[in-house]
Amino acid sequence: MINMLRAGGAAAAAFAFVATATFAGPSMATDVDAAPAVNPVADHANATIDAGRLAEASANSAEAVAAAAEMVQVAKAALPRPRGLEELVVAYAGAEPADEEEECLAGAVYFEARGESLLGQLAVAEVVLNRAASGKYPTTLCEVITQPWQFSFVNATGSIPAADRSSEAWSKAVAIARIATEKVAGKLDDDVLWYHADYVAPSWGKRLERADKIGTHIFYS
Repeated sequence: MINMLRAGGAAAAAFAFVATATFAGPSMATDVDAAPAVNPVADHANATIDAGRLAEASANSAEAVAAAAEMVQVAKAALPRPRGLEELVVAYAGAEPADEEEECLAGAVYFEARGESLLGQLAVAEVVLNRAASGKYPTTLCEVITQPWQFSFVNATGSIPAADRSSEAWSKAVAIARIATEKVAGKLDDDVLWYHADYVAPSWGKRLERADKIGTHIFYS
């Protein structure tokens, strides 16, 4: 049984924080190759805290604060780190679209941004998702993408062309679509609804607020 520590002041407050803190950082992949769960007690069995040393430290506020800070670092080290976008794409690589909506989104990523960085591809997917949720555009991803005069890759019949499904670009596009729909990564605000390539200058861009530039695409809200 863990002995109760009667360290006063900052040490006691920090200890209470360590005991009750939860991880509020970025979300992590859950369905595919998720990072293993971490048991702070098991993984840090050797990083135990000397109760006697803490009791002595309570008499010295500076020493108590230092001891409490060490406890916080031990607790933080026990938590799983967020996975980067590259790792997430690798985790989802080889997956097939879960449904028609995800397939449409992967098509938009593939045709609009397969030459962009992973972050640039994800940003394009985010714009599609933002539009569907905005109330200003159709409510489904497929309808947003095939809406006339919105995405240049959609042909005259309003359908999405066939992608090379054996290509690495398609595999990444599907992964990006899954990451975007599950919201495990992303950086654009919800009101970012438009973008264009940096080698064109559409008149509507002047009426909007520039939000970001990622690769060759400029994004607006």
